[in-house]
Amino acid sequence: MLAFKDEIKVATLDDIEGVLALHKKYQIDTILEEDKKDGFVTTSFTREQLTKLIEEEQGLFIATEGEAVIAYVMSASWQFWSAWPIFSHMVEQLPNLEYAGHKLSVDNSYQYGPVCVDKVYRGSGLLESIFDFARERMSYRYPILLTFINKINTRSYTAHTQKLGLDVLAEFNFNNNQYFELAYDTSKALGLSKKHS
Repeated sequence: MLAFKDEIKVATLDDIEGVLALHKKYQIDTILEEDKKDGFVTTSFTREQLTKLIEEEQGLFIATEGEAVIAYVMSASWQFWSAWPIFSHMVEQLPNLEYAGHKLSVDNSYQYGPVCVDKVYRGSGLLESIFDFARERMSYRYPILLTFINKINTRSYTAHTQKLGLDVLAEFNFNNNQYFELAYDTSKALGLSKKHS
């Protein structure tokens, strides 16, 4: 596993352009067809939404290599995500879910993702490192992380269940797509070995 610790940080407004550039490469509407089999991001974002994510949620985490953003993780309250219909659907279902001893609510859980790692760095341990960095910072606010993965996005499903240890809580249909809903206890570190700089 490579050591990226010094290059993983909470994003600032200066990082937005780099995040948008990476996002465009892997978002479902703009991804190259040959890259789609290796995973994609469903949700699209504007500069204004990323500004709000940074300023109000402190929920954008990035890894950089030189000037380039090579990975990001977005994490935020359900209030932030409420502008997107799929998240409103997930909020309606929260009272029906329990995980790690918690009956889920907007107060004790947050939405993790999307997450994106440039294909050059996949398999390097960067996903695990940036996930754990984001998890640790969000754990002070929320005990439970929730996310969803489109069932056709098998690479993301495998990475999140096998590499990161997320648990499938439920399945749901939305807008003619089928999704897994997954959860993680934010008090659990991934157990990554500490790297020296």
